Order: sequence, then C-alpha cells, then structure tokens
Amino acid sequence: MLDRAVHQMALADEPVAAARRTPREQRAEGPGDEPLTWHGLRLETMACLLVMTVRRLGDRFFEAQCQWPRLHPLNERATAVSHHPLIIVESTRQLAMAVQNRLLRPGETPLLEAVSVNLGLHAGAQPVERDSATRVSVRVVLSDLALRAGAPISFRVTAEYLYAGRPFATCAIRFAPPPAKPGPLAPPPGSALLHPAAAAVGAVSELDVLLARAPQGKLVIVPRDPAHPVLLPGRPAGLPALAVLEAGRQAVLLSSGMTARAVAGLCVDLHAPLPTRGAAVDVAPDPMGARFAVTAGGQVAATGAVTLLRP
Repeated sequence: MLDRAVHQMALADEPVAAARRTPREQRAEGPGDEPLTWHGLRLETMACLLVMTVRRLGDRFFEAQCQWPRLHPLNERATAVSHHPLIIVESTRQLAMAVQNRLLRPGETPLLEAVSVNLGLHAGAQPVERDSATRVSVRVVLSDLALRAGAPISFRVTAEYLYAGRPFATCAIRFAPPPAKPGPLAPPPGSALLHPAAAAVGAVSELDVLLARAPQGKLVIVPRDPAHPVLLPGRPAGLPALAVLEAGRQAVLLSSGMTARAVAGLCVDLHAPLPTRGAAVDVAPDPMGARFAVTAGGQVAATGAVTLLRP
C-alpha cells in the first residue's frame, strides 16, 4: 500500500523541504545555481534532461529548477497538457543522480539505483502546459544516509514540486546498490499474446504499453518498445524502478477501468531483480485504490500500489 507518511506529506500544507537553515547551513550555501548537463547525469540524450539547475542550501537541503517539455514522450498530444506523473519520478531520480555525482559519490561507478519510490499528488493542483515547457521549482531533502567504511551505501531523496509557488507533488526515492543481474528472460507467453490499447492503460502511444495478456488471462510485462527512451533507456538487463512503477500503474488502470487522471499516488518497492520480459503482474483492490505484485521465477520481486481518486 502507498506509504501513508509520504502521501500525507504530499498533501500537507507545510512544505516538505522548507529552507529553514541553521547558520552552519547558510555558510555552506554555494555561489548560485549550477547548470546540469545530460551527460553529467549519465542520460541517453539531451532530450531526456528534465532538471536544469541544483543549488545546495546546506548539508541536507537543496533547491532546484526543472523544465518539463509539453511534447515529452509520455505526455498526451494535446493543446493543454497535464504532465505524466512519471515525469515527476524521473525528475527526482535525476536530482538524486546530481546529488550522487556532486556530493556523495563523485566520480564513482556504479551509482546507487532507485529501489523504492513513493509519489503523492495534490488533487487539482497539477500545472497545465499550453506552450512549450513548464518551469517548476523543487525543494529537496537528503535523508536516511547509510555509510559503510565511510562510503554511502544507501540514501533517500525527497522532493517537493511547486508551480507558481504552490506545491503540487511530493516524490521520495530510496537508492541502494544495483540488484544482482536478473536470470534469463522468461520464455514468450505464446502466440496468443494480446497487448491492450494504449488508452486502456493510460498511455499515449502503443509503444508506451508495457503489458500483455497471456492466453489464461494473466497480465505479463512485455514492453512494446524494449528500448523505450524513458522507461527502458539503453536496453537495460533488468527492469528499472521507473518501468516497474509504470507497469503497475498500467495494470491497475486496466483492471479498474479508470482513466489516468484518477491517479493520486504511486509507490513501488523492488525486492529482487526483474527480467525485462515475462514477469507476471497481479492486481488486488485496496481501500485507497489497488495494490499490485510483480512475480518472476516463482517469487514476488516487486510490490506497489496506486492511489485512485474515486468519482
């Protein structure tokens, strides 16, 4: 179920990362906004870059500026667009990459990866873009930092997003060492594989669809685009957290018959590596929406939930 603490944090009036700085933190403030580059964040292309600047306010506090294009691959093709919720998650992941590169693990590889995501949205507060891009500000907190021999082995980034000074979303992601490589790809479910229509899973394009229905009616993850530039950049060996979260969101929308605009929160926890093809997704109703579990090799490798606004 969605982490209620993070969800309540997202819906509270008090800012998550309000810059209440101690004198020591004020002295630690940098000279100004530092622009980011797509290769500095280890992205596939410049078009993937969502975070423009990050400014350090103290040991644990940062502020940032993001720019979200209306024609982002995950967004609807419409005159007025409410940005896809995964753009918020990916922005938070990029913010964490910047913190790792500049503060926690400069020059080190591999970087720690997302293993848990919690996203809460303020109902009716999402910015609507009618021009080229939306500029949003972000308050960021670094927490739960764990060290081994002086080196970070896990941490959490919580980001509160504001548009025109008004909070509209909070996203928390925990990072840890990348999981072991997943086992061999699961065998194809068979020739009767049926992909749902994009609209049925809240996707814009058929290439955004991650699910298929096997002959027995079971939902399985079989991406239409195995090298999706946002969900599966660079053809990863296993499913990253962003793809697992989107597969769960699509499965819940398909099972509930509700539209993407009903989503008020998302969460996922990765427990084991997942192959990019063949994992099964099971959905169960929940008082706040629905829960989902992703199974591979006979074990539950990921669990999550989608919070839905009821009519």
